[in-house]
Amino acid sequence: MSIATRPDTRFAWLWLTDRCQLACRHCASHSGPQGTHGSMELADWKRVIDELAAAGVLDVQFYGGEPTAHPDLPELIVYARAAGLGVEVYSNLFSITPRVWAALEQPGVRLATSYYSGHATQHEAITGRAGSHERTRANIAAALRRGIPLRVGIVRMRPGQDVAGAVAELTGLGVPAERIRIDDVRRIGRADGVPAGGVEELCGHCADGSVAVRPDGQVQLCAFSGEQLGSIGNVHEQPIEQVLAGAAHHQARAVLAGLPTNGPCQPDGGPCIPKGGDCLPYSDPCNPCLPKNLA
Repeated sequence: MSIATRPDTRFAWLWLTDRCQLACRHCASHSGPQGTHGSMELADWKRVIDELAAAGVLDVQFYGGEPTAHPDLPELIVYARAAGLGVEVYSNLFSITPRVWAALEQPGVRLATSYYSGHATQHEAITGRAGSHERTRANIAAALRRGIPLRVGIVRMRPGQDVAGAVAELTGLGVPAERIRIDDVRRIGRADGVPAGGVEELCGHCADGSVAVRPDGQVQLCAFSGEQLGSIGNVHEQPIEQVLAGAAHHQARAVLAGLPTNGPCQPDGGPCIPKGGDCLPYSDPCNPCLPKNLA
């Protein structure tokens, strides 16, 4: 079966790197300052973008690690837009260069970030980097001044975390309330020192219209499902179309088919937003109600 005959395959995470300036305690991808850009070269990412666009995928999210730490991000944003894809960049907004800002300001490009507390000490205890609260806050304000569409996810991790203060700060900066989502920490990746969970930690919609390509070329159903469901192929060895038509893909989907989904409206009650939306791009792969293009 060709990906071109799969109308539900409409969103892709392009996981550019495992390098990140931060070392967030709950990081789903085990990323940090010692991470690498993997084996995917610029030409490999462009080929994957071409394959996705040809197959009818509508939107991509550049993900990591910290995608702005990858030297080819601006060129890849331009390339994906030229291919007709809507683009979202999920960044910690710790450090944005003028070249990256210029790419983010293109029509059809959106930005997402994470924010953890109204108190700098709480935020930085989570990110593992002094100064991260102030720098992320300043770059949120800068993105809004530049007119870049922005959404923000807050992961609720511990008692006493000033989530309400974070929401108040964000709305005070000008982030629309409907673009702020709150989720509870999941036992995926580092998970704040808690042993990793099983498939029950996933939102349950991993196979609903999404695919993720890692820095080493491995392909997963979504950016969060690698530890639970494993790889379904590798783009160094096969085109995306063949990966999605393969037995490993169908087997992973079969595992999910027997599970209840964690939705539809937890915990903040928005229509069709499962599990509170920590993976909520505007074309949310966790949200079966959003098949639209972002362009």
